[in-house]
Amino acid sequence: MKKVNIALIGFGTIGTGVVKALAGKRLFIKKKRGLELELVRIADKDLRTKRPVKVSRKKLTKKAGDILNDPNIDIVIELIGGIHPAKEFVIKALESGKHVVTANKALLAACGKEIFKVAKKCGVTVRFEASVGGGIPVVKALSGDFVANRIQAVYGIINGTSNYILTKMEEEGETFNGALKKAKGLGIAESNPTLDINGMDSAHKLAILSLLGFGRYVDVGDIFTEGIQSVELQDIQYAKELGYSIKLLAIAKKDEGKLDVRVHPTLLTTKHLLAGVRGAQNAIYIKGDMIGESLLYGEGAGEKATSSAIISDVTDIAEAVAAGKKMIMPEMNFDSGVSGIKGIGRVKSRYYIRFMAMDKPGVLAGISGILAKYKISISSVSQKERNKEHAVPIVMLTHEAIEMDLRKALGQINKLNSISGKPVAIRMEMR
Repeated sequence: MKKVNIALIGFGTIGTGVVKALAGKRLFIKKKRGLELELVRIADKDLRTKRPVKVSRKKLTKKAGDILNDPNIDIVIELIGGIHPAKEFVIKALESGKHVVTANKALLAACGKEIFKVAKKCGVTVRFEASVGGGIPVVKALSGDFVANRIQAVYGIINGTSNYILTKMEEEGETFNGALKKAKGLGIAESNPTLDINGMDSAHKLAILSLLGFGRYVDVGDIFTEGIQSVELQDIQYAKELGYSIKLLAIAKKDEGKLDVRVHPTLLTTKHLLAGVRGAQNAIYIKGDMIGESLLYGEGAGEKATSSAIISDVTDIAEAVAAGKKMIMPEMNFDSGVSGIKGIGRVKSRYYIRFMAMDKPGVLAGISGILAKYKISISSVSQKERNKEHAVPIVMLTHEAIEMDLRKALGQINKLNSISGKPVAIRMEMR
């Protein structure tokens, strides 16, 4: 049995989890897959901080070059995060004939095209199951299990922090700030959760899912991204009364020959498969021409779930290495029948709209008239309170409308003397 040598760059929380898993599961993997996995080197700038795992000092180094220049290392696991110097380390590893396993979604979203090209040229591969959905095997599903499918849509709840906050607001009536504070206390939210709550973490992951599902490299800058920081408790409560749940949804789907990619708060009917995803859990809904509808659900982050995905990738590569077989990076871009990105202004959607309006005769007629002018049809309307002295909420659901038309209508309605505050509009997904 050939021993497969593994090295790790990045010895933080996830790196520590991987070291624990490789040590604790070594014999289990050997019995289950017949593989001898040997962690031979760990590189990290900080070697003083104590980790909850024992590692021989001989294996530790502050220099990534000690790994990248070692011809005896077969697989490099990159877990330092960010783009630089992670990109340079990954490319150097590939050019040195080493396979790479990474959980770095920001790196792949920004530089995946270049990295995959280098891997293919050098006759090695990059695996990245842990970059989206933690322990959920969505990368393998889209690239392998569903290979015969033409994917029609991928919807994801792929940020546990945001989903936890929205769940607490819906189920317990917490304010946004109160729910965020709880998330930090439980370790669900980072001390600086900006990328989670502003939607960018989900956008990075959506770029990867779009490549896997639709064969297109999508620039993160081309993904319309709106976070949850402006979602108000009253809108969550009103949506719940109407039979909907608000989720931060990552969407990639075919629409009139274009690829519609966006991240934003979304109303989902409580009957939708994704509506029941609670707390910090993640889920990815996939619709294909052969599988119909499929839902992958589970832990989207954390030391154990992410380590599980990383070890899975390592094991797949190690089998080929042990057998003396080449494992070459497959083609990532392919013809899925989409051409170009559909801009948010051309997207069609149903909408939840809330206005704060004075309770006076003719106000509702004025709002309805402007919406009709822009061909926006109202599905339902309700006035939540009655108070002639103060503005009261009017909640509407629309039929399908074009985004740019809705924005023009809301801009005009906002100028009415009877309207107080900026109207709220949240997109809806029915399928």
